Amino acid sequence: MNMRVALFATCYNDLMWPDTPKAVVRLLQRLGCRVEFPVEQTCCGQMFTNTGYAEEAIPAVRNFVAAFAGYDAVVAPSGSCVGSVRHQHRDIAARAGCRAMQDEVEILAPNVYELSEFLVDVLGVTDVGAYFPHRVTYHPTCHSLRMLRVGDKPLQLLQAVRGIDLVELPRADQCCGFGGTFALKNADTSVAMGFDKARAARDTGTEVLVAGDNSCLAHIGGLLSRQRSGMRVMHLAEVLARTEGGPG
Repeated sequence: MNMRVALFATCYNDLMWPDTPKAVVRLLQRLGCRVEFPVEQTCCGQMFTNTGYAEEAIPAVRNFVAAFAGYDAVVAPSGSCVGSVRHQHRDIAARAGCRAMQDEVEILAPNVYELSEFLVDVLGVTDVGAYFPHRVTYHPTCHSLRMLRVGDKPLQLLQAVRGIDLVELPRADQCCGFGGTFALKNADTSVAMGFDKARAARDTGTEVLVAGDNSCLAHIGGLLSRQRSGMRVMHLAEVLARTEGGPG
């Protein structure tokens, strides 16, 4: 499938976890997509809208629609950021009072996909040719689960990975406690929730905790590291980009 796909790296991946968007590029190119990285992209504006600064989000949304217009699809390794585009950009465009901007958002938003839903729903694949011979458990992040409703698509993709030993995570649908600024404003509650999630991950006896949002993995992974658990965290894209004979 020769689709022209734009990579929406997200600002936190671009700055802190660049290996994840790089993995998305390798994976999509392997599946026959023409992947481009619009250099004009910046933040989707979620950090403003989630904290009540809707007016300040208008320039970010305006830039987003300008940067990503004209592609067959826009793909991001983040349920959180894609959730913002799908569920917040219309409101922000309406607040701006610009009919042209609202029309652009209406056209673009349905073509912005979280990685797993793009692979399963658009490309129609679950076996992406990945190889990852490790014992793994999967944490479904809140925005992917509740806002985007990706369901079991990430698990379908993981189950098709050769060599993987996939173990169910107890109480998987419970929030990890990160929640962006929630972790700062409600630190004690956030840490307590994170400890519950880290304990559930340790109880699986697995080597790797996988999720579709690096922000959640940073929160859980920090706790696992402090507990000297020996577990590592890894984005779904990086698992799916691995192939036999490549780095493990």
